[in-house]
Amino acid sequence: MQQAVAIPLGIDALRVRAGEVIGTSPWLAVEQSRIDAFAGTTLDHQFIHVDPVRAKATPLGSTIAHGFLTLSLLSHFAEAVLPEISGLAMSVNYGFDRVRFVTPVRPGSRVRGVFTLVALEQQADHRFQMRLAVTIEIEGETKPALVADWLTVLFMVQD
Repeated sequence: MQQAVAIPLGIDALRVRAGEVIGTSPWLAVEQSRIDAFAGTTLDHQFIHVDPVRAKATPLGSTIAHGFLTLSLLSHFAEAVLPEISGLAMSVNYGFDRVRFVTPVRPGSRVRGVFTLVALEQQADHRFQMRLAVTIEIEGETKPALVADWLTVLFMVQD
């Protein structure tokens, strides 16, 4: 089966999609090895993340992924599913207005990102700010792992 080629959206075509889900990523497994690697990278070795024996004795019942690991997966998920924007020179992560870690992600869980375009506002001649409502879902769970309001600045090619 041949895969469809995505057609880049113009900035105006993207803007009219405000309020719509504009991308849902494939599922990604979060294994203990990924959690351990993140602990090593961030120097956050709290036992609830890296010690299955001690973590089992807590109310959590197992180790859990770092909240910041879950948050960091947004870049991967976004790259996989957000539409290509025609005339885009570059985009820059501008940060978050709100982030909540709702449900712990346990080793062996699968997660995915869901991106809803909230707004796309022009800030200058060739600069736009995109606001996304993002959710990281956990397969088989009713509550998400994370919800956030993510801001990105889009710099368009100048004529």
